[in-house]
Amino acid sequence: QVQLVESGGGLVQAGGSLRLSCAASGSIFGIISIGTVGWYRQAPGAQRELVATMTSGRNTNYADSVKGRFTISRDNAANTVYLQMNSLKPEDTAVYYCQLKYPSGDAIWGQGTQVTVSS
Repeated sequence: QVQLVESGGGLVQAGGSLRLSCAASGSIFGIISIGTVGWYRQAPGAQRELVATMTSGRNTNYADSVKGRFTISRDNAANTVYLQMNSLKPEDTAVYYCQLKYPSGDAIWGQGTQVTVSS
């Protein structure tokens, strides 16, 4: 059974950077390469929202609020997805979740990692 484990969250000042990682464990080699991987976030009192996705063909999609600041990438050999976050703003504060969506439509989520940006 595939599990996703996020890491890399923390406290950072506005304008700073963080790199989140999402490692797929318990999986066959390269499993993340067959589906769409994505990062979502949920701030207190708000709904979970899309941050960035990457398809198996490496097509990317970003929320308007993070375009030009965040970059999603994927290392198929390492079964790991990354989210490089630059020029962070206090409004980026949230719990960040990674998702792997299989071609069937089934999806799995990680447990989340907290990102806090101080002003």
